[in-house]
Amino acid sequence: MQKIQKNTRCSIAIRCVSLTAILAASGSGFAQASPYPVRPVRLVVGFAAGGPTDVVARALADYAGRTSGQPFVVENRPGANTILAAQAVAGSPADGYTLLFGATNLTMIPALYGARVKFDVVKSFQAICSVATSPTVLVTGPAVQTRTLKDFMAAVRAQPGKITAGSPGVGSSGHFATEMFARVNDLHFNHVHYKGAAPVVTDLMGGQLDSSFATLGSVLSQIKNGKLHALAVAASKRSTLLPQVPTFSQAGAGEFTADAWYGVLTPAGVPAQVVKVLEDVAQGFSKNEAAAERMRSLGMEPESQCGAPFAAQVLREVATYSRVAQALDITAE
Repeated sequence: MQKIQKNTRCSIAIRCVSLTAILAASGSGFAQASPYPVRPVRLVVGFAAGGPTDVVARALADYAGRTSGQPFVVENRPGANTILAAQAVAGSPADGYTLLFGATNLTMIPALYGARVKFDVVKSFQAICSVATSPTVLVTGPAVQTRTLKDFMAAVRAQPGKITAGSPGVGSSGHFATEMFARVNDLHFNHVHYKGAAPVVTDLMGGQLDSSFATLGSVLSQIKNGKLHALAVAASKRSTLLPQVPTFSQAGAGEFTADAWYGVLTPAGVPAQVVKVLEDVAQGFSKNEAAAERMRSLGMEPESQCGAPFAAQVLREVATYSRVAQALDITAE
């Protein structure tokens, strides 16, 4: 009789252990399937507050907060050519609660800094979605009288090293665009580096600088009010913001594109459900008319490219900028 009771207790114990295991597994499954986000999300920006990247990031954060039910909080971490912000996100948990709102200059970091940074732009991040693009436009100030790209190129060839071209600094998108265009067309500019886009625009309007490859957002208002002249847009098609300005190809200078993108990246390895939510937010933001108008006012085109295509673009740009930097011996100090 005792033996039977013992076996019964053992059987009950086994069933209890099995039930506990099932409940634990079920609990784990429910935890994994819990909705995202369930708490505030940090959106880290590598630029100071008030600039174009920050403005778009804040518009995205507002939209994401309203559609997800949780605050998306912008955190500005300017410095070291956005390396500080990228490094902070790369070292964060891959749970979707720390995001990087980056731009094209992120893909220039390997070319300029190499092994000096503590993260890999391709391997340390997961490219979620771009939300906007801003084409690069070649602009001239009142010091230059030519009004077509062909005439401007002829003037540069006639005075090698004399025509000035300003950029926001060594390793900036404007620097790379200037060097790539000059290299392809055998042109020689007097390249002048500034500390930011604002002084470039100021000297262009003042006649101290001849030309600049600038992001459209930084010069759109000056082009529209006639203080600067746009020769060509470095994009595959004309910008809806400057429909009268030809692309480089249409202006007879061959295919030349230098779009700047703005988008969301996370630490590598975030769960698929988080990726899906963020993709939906990014695509919804780009299609939102109020957000689109805000971006257009900054010289940006609302455009969302997600997943593999966006990741492929990041990879392609890293390789391209690295080749150009090596060929021209461009490094950051």
